[in-house]
Amino acid sequence: MLDVEVAYALANKQKIVELRVAEGTTVRQAAMLSGLDREFPGLDLAGSPLGIFGRAVSKPDEQVLEHGDRVEIYRPLLVDPKEVRKQRAQRAAQTREG
Repeated sequence: MLDVEVAYALANKQKIVELRVAEGTTVRQAAMLSGLDREFPGLDLAGSPLGIFGRAVSKPDEQVLEHGDRVEIYRPLLVDPKEVRKQRAQRAAQTREG
């Protein structure tokens, strides 16, 4: 058996669930076992992007967990970071010109 954590956070609410899972449990399976979708209505555990300790897992249905891993459930981005940088650069250029 492995001891792992599953974490999810919103701006105003965070939750970490400690689980004991069988060896061979995948990242996605741990997320599903966490029950966090009951705590956070609208959370899609079957489709959400997942990571381990801040690193995105490209194949969460295949990636097997290790003892002590913390699975993180990621929220969809509200704004594209590239677009934000582009807008910031445009504002800076306008400030320099004006």
